[in-house]
Amino acid sequence: MASSDKVPVACPASIGEGKEPMGDPTKTTTAMLEKGTAMLQSMKPIKQMSLHVCSFACYSHDPSRQIQVHIYGHRVNQDFLQCAVYDSSSSKAHLIGIEYIVSEKLFESFSPDEQKLWHSHDYEIQMALLVTPRVPELVAKPELKNLAKSYGKFWCTWQIDRGDRLPLGVPSLMVSPQDVDLGRIKPELVKKRDEEHGISTESLKPSREGICGPEKKNLIADYWVRFRKGFALDVVETDMKTTAPFP
Repeated sequence: MASSDKVPVACPASIGEGKEPMGDPTKTTTAMLEKGTAMLQSMKPIKQMSLHVCSFACYSHDPSRQIQVHIYGHRVNQDFLQCAVYDSSSSKAHLIGIEYIVSEKLFESFSPDEQKLWHSHDYEIQMALLVTPRVPELVAKPELKNLAKSYGKFWCTWQIDRGDRLPLGVPSLMVSPQDVDLGRIKPELVKKRDEEHGISTESLKPSREGICGPEKKNLIADYWVRFRKGFALDVVETDMKTTAPFP
């Protein structure tokens, strides 16, 4: 069993009531200090984030484990986005991972071994599983068309669905919903998402007609769909390097 598939050893961070992270309440002095520094610091990387989408993701080593995700992205250029992934859109959301998104052009430049780690986005967009909260479909459609032709690599660093109250263990590679048994998102998850955001996934589907995926969908992406093989990280103890070239 790979490390990313192990249930953490019982400890206060992996058991207990509630979902809030462990720790004492923030002190007033700490909160005041943070507000003061926020006024002085630029926070430029965070302020670059201009895209918010809500979708679902499955664990590569166990697609039956599915979570709702909120992705906040910064478009670096026309072919590349870097994103922070949260478990909700509330002020108390947990940062649970990162996703990188590349265009079809960049993806095709990767080696086959690298391509295995990436997933496509066209199915989740066409099925309205991926939505843009509070942004009308007409406004969002140009971006949805771009994303439908893209590929993503999403590392989940906090397996919140296990009930972990802190990020435990090693990161897990995630995959996108697909039109196969293991890749279909559970109806109860979609219903919960729709109720939270006041939308109807079924009603949105007609507006996604005409949105196409990559011109030539790469068969190595979504590797698990064809080969039923996922990917999981393991932690291996190794000797540290005692000498290294400098600089």
